[in-house]
Amino acid sequence: MTLHSITEPARETPVIHRTELLVVGSGPGGLAAALAAARAGVEVTLLERFGCFGGNITVVGVEGFAWYRHEQTVEAGGIGWEFEERAKAMGAATPESQSLSYELDSEGFKLVADRLVEEAGIHPMLHRQFVAPIMEGDTIRGVIVESKAGREAILAERVIDATGDADVAHRAGAPTHKTPVEEMQAASVMFHLAGVDKTAFMAGVKSDPQTYRDWSSGEWEVETSGKEDTMFSPFLRKPFEKAIEEGYIPAHLNTIGGTWGAVHDSGEMTYMNLVHLACCDGTDPDSLTKFEIEGRAQAMQAIDALRRYTPGCEGVRLRNFGMSIGIRDTRKIDAHYNMTDHDAREQGRFEDSIGIYPEFIDGYGVLILPTTGRYMQIPYRSMLPKQVKNLLVAGRATGGSRIAHAATRNMACCAVSGQGAGVAVALSIKAGTALDAVDMTAVQAEVKRQGVRID
Repeated sequence: MTLHSITEPARETPVIHRTELLVVGSGPGGLAAALAAARAGVEVTLLERFGCFGGNITVVGVEGFAWYRHEQTVEAGGIGWEFEERAKAMGAATPESQSLSYELDSEGFKLVADRLVEEAGIHPMLHRQFVAPIMEGDTIRGVIVESKAGREAILAERVIDATGDADVAHRAGAPTHKTPVEEMQAASVMFHLAGVDKTAFMAGVKSDPQTYRDWSSGEWEVETSGKEDTMFSPFLRKPFEKAIEEGYIPAHLNTIGGTWGAVHDSGEMTYMNLVHLACCDGTDPDSLTKFEIEGRAQAMQAIDALRRYTPGCEGVRLRNFGMSIGIRDTRKIDAHYNMTDHDAREQGRFEDSIGIYPEFIDGYGVLILPTTGRYMQIPYRSMLPKQVKNLLVAGRATGGSRIAHAATRNMACCAVSGQGAGVAVALSIKAGTALDAVDMTAVQAEVKRQGVRID
């Protein structure tokens, strides 16, 4: 007999926890949201499917938190800045190679995040996967999770969706849209190396310095504002072109290439962003399975090419992969306000600003770095989904166009939106008001009290 579906028997799901605010997902957006709300005086629970907090930083291994920063860059401050400062204080940060920022050590930041969560009095819930919202009409009342403990329910007065893919909002019935798979920004399998001769490698870099102009080679054509073209970039393309020319890498893998992060005196080279996987759908587990495996294979081909053609890398070996593939682009909500290309490119200004973000656009073939002091504001309404009450969305799934997403998806901007979301929810709970009627003057005052620049 061929079965096309299974009817499961009705069952009771135990309520294991109640909280004022539940944050689903603990990447830069979710972690910032939880910290901001707790510091504003409400009870917060932070739910995470993996065994650590930090998301892209710790799970994927994206260590370049603010690699866009230069002398004239204007920052929001707040919890995103605190991530760097705490990591530096705990020995989990290294000066970044192309900017005035610090790489956050992907392993060390797990401890930083633990410390921040503990200090704020947040209730941590690791190793639980969100599977469904608990709805009462159009109002979210909590979520269903599954884990080694089985199927459980968590109730909350408000929920922040920081899943990155708008999972909660989408399943709760909020309108969302997903970039067509063939147009999605490529996914990446991040990895770190050991066995690099730092002196020889850096001598090779100095003898053949690369710039952001060099990004427009091979498969890519990158639009800049022009000012980026002569700036140094830790870019690697030539070893892989040579490996293709001599038959060590198949010709169709001309997408291998990208940047390295930092070279340590110990011989480690971290934050290797060399593998770019087109048409990977981060909401499809079959697609994720395929590209996790393919990405690791391509990483090993990249390492072989580095050994053959890059000074200082003759004895290089894999140190580790990130725990999960890195996804840049899937669903976004249709928000009460969807940010536009013009907002991202021309310093958008909003009465409901909850923070600023420097003019940094990275995605869909565009790279613009914040070297002139320009910045945009992030509107509260871009986090407010339609048709679902008691829910905000923070991180890379906020409402906006492609170019707006190429800015707001970046981790430091996710921290800005997360902090604003956390404050707004906290004040909504305290005042007993709906999220679409929250007092923005009070929200902005608390955000500023927490050290964020909003204008």
